[in-house]
Amino acid sequence: MIAYRLMGRAFLRHAVVPVLCYCALIVAFLTAAVFSVTDLVQRHQRVGETAEILSHFEHPKRLGSPAPGQVAGDDPQGSPFLQGPTVTVASAALLQRVTSAITHAGGNLVSSGVEPQDSQSADGFVRITATCEIEHEALQQLLYDIEAGMPFLFVDQFAAEVPSSAKDGERMRVMLKVSGLWAGAKAQ
Repeated sequence: MIAYRLMGRAFLRHAVVPVLCYCALIVAFLTAAVFSVTDLVQRHQRVGETAEILSHFEHPKRLGSPAPGQVAGDDPQGSPFLQGPTVTVASAALLQRVTSAITHAGGNLVSSGVEPQDSQSADGFVRITATCEIEHEALQQLLYDIEAGMPFLFVDQFAAEVPSSAKDGERMRVMLKVSGLWAGAKAQ
């Protein structure tokens, strides 16, 4: 009880002390409120960014323009197999498809070739090798165009050679081995 009386007298004598304590308490509460609101806003932004990334994974957008006759966002149309009555025609179709993807990405085809089919190869895959020169920025679009459309194509081997000098506008040389499944003459 005596301590309360002494404190009461001290507060009455020095009226500035309670006012300063009250102001310090208000400033502390305001600071805590500002930090809490700032934290909530940052969390909301992170949740929004994460939701956007998730939506990109759930509904990927196509790079480049859609294939002829295809609406953007639609699944690719057509047969998942290479078409042709013979393996030679199927190989030519595969070569044409890869060449088209290279030119669509802004690259230049340097060389191409069909890998020979031997009698032991019963897996039904047709394979080609293509070497091209392409800008670094267009490489992702090229690989996406090859693997995302119909028929299903697979990049089996990939090698890139970056120019030795760092001049702007120089193209990198890319070697691709691409395969696709040929269903054979019975699938026609």
